[in-house]
Amino acid sequence: MTSDRDIARWRLHSQRLADPVDGADAVVSTLLGVQAENPSQSAWAVAARTTNPTQEDLAGALASGRVLRTHVLRPTWHYVRAEDSAWLLELTAPRVLPVIQQQLRALADRLTRLTDEVLSILAERPDRTRGELAGELEARGSGLTGQQLMLLLARLELRALICSGVPADGEHTYALFSERVRAPRRLDRDEALAELALRYFTSHGPATERDLAYWATLTLTDVRRGIAGACDRLSSFEHDGRVFLHAPGDAQVSAAPSGHLLQVLDEMYRGYQDSRSVIDAERLLPDGRETALGMALVDAQLVAGMRRTVSRNVVTFGLEPHRALRTAELASLREAADRYGAFLGLESRVEVRA
Repeated sequence: MTSDRDIARWRLHSQRLADPVDGADAVVSTLLGVQAENPSQSAWAVAARTTNPTQEDLAGALASGRVLRTHVLRPTWHYVRAEDSAWLLELTAPRVLPVIQQQLRALADRLTRLTDEVLSILAERPDRTRGELAGELEARGSGLTGQQLMLLLARLELRALICSGVPADGEHTYALFSERVRAPRRLDRDEALAELALRYFTSHGPATERDLAYWATLTLTDVRRGIAGACDRLSSFEHDGRVFLHAPGDAQVSAAPSGHLLQVLDEMYRGYQDSRSVIDAERLLPDGRETALGMALVDAQLVAGMRRTVSRNVVTFGLEPHRALRTAELASLREAADRYGAFLGLESRVEVRA
């Protein structure tokens, strides 16, 4: 009998939190997309899944262009392998673009000119920060607000015209997509849907069709087409009135490490919507209420909210328990804090707050 706890433990393995891989490239390739709205937090989301977590690993992949940080899948940034970016954008952007277009409706008659100006600026010199682009556009009389520029750049990313460039002292920059992705992989729609289903359920499974529909901003009709196209390479079981899909084989469960300190945008939480609650088998959070903090997981279960505070020499993890923490649970979270602290090059401290 499969339980919520069993599924959550299985996900630790499939997501590589309990079975890490070698390097940021492998993490991003395995997960297909890693939400990257907050760069400092998402850097740990990638590093936590590697055998040797270092800040230089992901930074090097971004600088080289092997990994992009760009708008894809949902109306937010994700890390994605450059070789996967084109077909993922072709598949998912048509559902996301209308959201951006609606917010840019006041600029509808200027979008073509603004697009040409951004592309011209980046063709002259790539790797521009948003502030640098704002300055260049202002000099040309654009009159854009900061919010409008952000939305305009997201629109151009979704149209595969621009993407992330070489970071400038860790700050996100923009470059022409055609310059950063020289040999984009192309798939027809049915191939892309099958590839998406296969890689999502392999890296995030067990999960439901509705989880994938949310994750990739696709209709259930398209998700089901993808599942049908990959059905010979996936397995499934029923639980709680739903079908969960996963890579073939029995449950892959690892007990180590037991504790994890993750941000709420981590794929372990944000990678699902329909079955997100399996990490809260005790139902410690009220139904329908999302955690606003980071997460402290022990044995794949949400036991506390977590707030990270970084000072000059110390990173402090403030825990707000959802129930009393056992001695062994707290010990596993201190070990998780030490791993996170080592990644940041800081001493770690855990504070349990009432």
